[in-house]
Amino acid sequence: MAPFDRLPPGLRAVLDDSVAGTGELPPFPESAPDNVLLDAYSRAVTDAVARVRPAVVHIGVERRTRRGKPQAGSGSGFIITPDGYLITNSHVAGGAAAIQATLPDGRVVAGELVGDDPDSDLAVVKVGADNLAYARFGDSSRVRVGQIAIAIGSPYGFQHTVTAGIVSALGRSMRSATGRLLDNIVQTDAALNPGNSGGPLVDSSGAVIGVNTAVILPAQGICFAIAANTAERVTIALIREGRVRRAYLGVSAHDLPLARRVVRHFGLPHESGARVDTVAPDSPASQSGMRAGDIIVSLGSDPVRGVDELQRLLTGGRIGDPLEVVVLRRDQRLALSVTPRESPPS
Repeated sequence: MAPFDRLPPGLRAVLDDSVAGTGELPPFPESAPDNVLLDAYSRAVTDAVARVRPAVVHIGVERRTRRGKPQAGSGSGFIITPDGYLITNSHVAGGAAAIQATLPDGRVVAGELVGDDPDSDLAVVKVGADNLAYARFGDSSRVRVGQIAIAIGSPYGFQHTVTAGIVSALGRSMRSATGRLLDNIVQTDAALNPGNSGGPLVDSSGAVIGVNTAVILPAQGICFAIAANTAERVTIALIREGRVRRAYLGVSAHDLPLARRVVRHFGLPHESGARVDTVAPDSPASQSGMRAGDIIVSLGSDPVRGVDELQRLLTGGRIGDPLEVVVLRRDQRLALSVTPRESPPS
């Protein structure tokens, strides 16, 4: 068999026509319109980006070092109201001496820090400009593992970079710079890099489901965002009061596993608590009679399995309201009345 005969029939026919002297190859089909060529995934991403991208800004900050020299930094943010309020990370804008926002249309405007909450790694900045597009928060409680997640930001200064992936996990926890536990963190494999911090993570409808905040280096595809419901609650508090109010007991503590005999003896529904290490003088805990060595096992009607759960329960709504705190002290189970105060700034 000749080499020509071993070719696929379609290719052989094309070559045969040209060899036969037709002089022309069969025409290619006419190009289809772009919207036909795009598959459903591409359309979802491009539509979401078209809705949100006009609200995403590049943030440049200047900080003063201890020696008085200015130090530049940058990150991302997104506008959430038509009058210029935008949200970003606390580690991007917190403590900045000067803030500038570069808008999608190229305008560079000054920003003013409205409020900063290092405990949640969120900050709100106000810019003065007109004709502003803005993004909308979605309901992060409706987010599902596996759904599309799209990140927009300025990694390494490359403004309005778009990456896409999926929601990898929900309900993660991580530490803020202050050491406080951040709950309900959204994990995604949408690529994030330095400079993405503070930018939006959105779903296929363009609703913000998270605020991009961290990556694990040198891992790939393990990135985190603060859930939209947390971000919305913190943002409202920062705009209204410039801070987030949290309750304060005045104790330092650590997690302590409880022996089974202790759990059975006191009829506890859990096998751990928060052991008090120190009690601050003149604090709510001190005034209630709490002592170092006490093991906190409940706050109000809620069980306390450890320090993180204790922190989570100390919300602003507890300030000024007497609470029953149940502690174990040697062979005693004591109910102490504590009235939390507002936590001092971080």
